[in-house]
Amino acid sequence: MARGLLEEIGDMMILTGRTITSALRPPYSYGGEFVAQFLFALRLVWFPLMITIVTICYAVPGLQAANFLTLFGALDRIGGIFVLAAIREIGPNITFVVVLGAAGTAVTADLGARKIREELDALQVLGVDTVKSLVVPRFLALMLLTALFDIYAILFGLFGGLLAELSQGQPLGPFWTTLFANSSTTDLWGSVLKCTIFGAITAIVCCYKGMTASGGAAGVGRAVNQAVVMSMLANGLFNYAFTQMLLATHPSLLVIK
Repeated sequence: MARGLLEEIGDMMILTGRTITSALRPPYSYGGEFVAQFLFALRLVWFPLMITIVTICYAVPGLQAANFLTLFGALDRIGGIFVLAAIREIGPNITFVVVLGAAGTAVTADLGARKIREELDALQVLGVDTVKSLVVPRFLALMLLTALFDIYAILFGLFGGLLAELSQGQPLGPFWTTLFANSSTTDLWGSVLKCTIFGAITAIVCCYKGMTASGGAAGVGRAVNQAVVMSMLANGLFNYAFTQMLLATHPSLLVIK
């Protein structure tokens, strides 16, 4: 089992290298498929992400943190909590989960069905580079989509915080004051960069699992399930390493104002 897992990780690393090389090397014939995949994922993700991020940020760092801070008479500090919660962690992670659940699984199912129907083998026989024509546009689309949706999630996450502040009968001035006092450009670009790599990892795992599916319709279902599990594990490990590296290289982020 461990050997098989290591082989899959190695194959995914090779696929990553081939994907990046194919994306940078002309001809750039994947433009139309890239736009189609981007718009397809956009339609799937925007509304579930909006509802999810507003409700989670309203309930978890909003109401829960507000109730806790009320004990210390420091409800005006809730804006600073949203820098730690919505911008650094909740925004990127909820974006990743929704993109994976809505778009990533669709990518795996689509490529898995093509593999089962032997369409991928037919394309290879015809001399079509399946990595350039199928993987690259999905890879670029999910990377760009998760980066843009991270900003979208941050905005609606802060809206959830505003709702929590208003539900406590508090003015919004202290919320914005502590929010801007604790936020920095490093928080924003770090969040967007992390989410972009989330999208890249998700795309590679989902494309790999789809293109290696076997065993008929049941095999496609297994591939989707495995893609979700492996993407969650890979992104969790990356998130830990990235956060540790960002805090180590920017110690000012550890100072709460």
